Amino acid sequence: MKTPITPLFIITLVCSLLACSNPKTETEDVAVAEESPTVEIEYLNPPDRKDMNLPFSEAVKVGNTLYLSGQIGMDYTTGALAEGGIKAETDQTLKNIQKTLQRYGADIDDIVKCTIFLADIEEWPLMNEAYVPFFTKHFPARSAMAGSGLAMGARVEIECIAVIK
Repeated sequence: MKTPITPLFIITLVCSLLACSNPKTETEDVAVAEESPTVEIEYLNPPDRKDMNLPFSEAVKVGNTLYLSGQIGMDYTTGALAEGGIKAETDQTLKNIQKTLQRYGADIDDIVKCTIFLADIEEWPLMNEAYVPFFTKHFPARSAMAGSGLAMGARVEIECIAVIK
């Protein structure tokens, strides 16, 4: 016995054929790509550090988002890490971050994310004591992890992302 063709079957078949009969062409895809806005990318380094020949940028600005390289608690006037342990290094690190942000038109309140690397995760509570007072309006998203071999034997390194308002 043959199965009769129902009107529902015919409607389903026609709809399927119509949906498959109009694939996008390469030209349509290119037109969409051409309409997308171009985002400017700037690789930023302060003039006083150009001679240091570092293999990274101090910051990269993509549109109004600023990506900062990791900072340590180096006192740039002495070229040495801040003395006094993790709290002193965290304080100096965040002061360095503030200066970097200001250099490129942002401030600490523009930070939306921080990633913190600690030489010893057991020092997290002490780092946090120095970290918290810098953020008076809001706390950015944050990750913290232990990492060995931080530059110059640092106890802490912090990298940030900021959105310039």
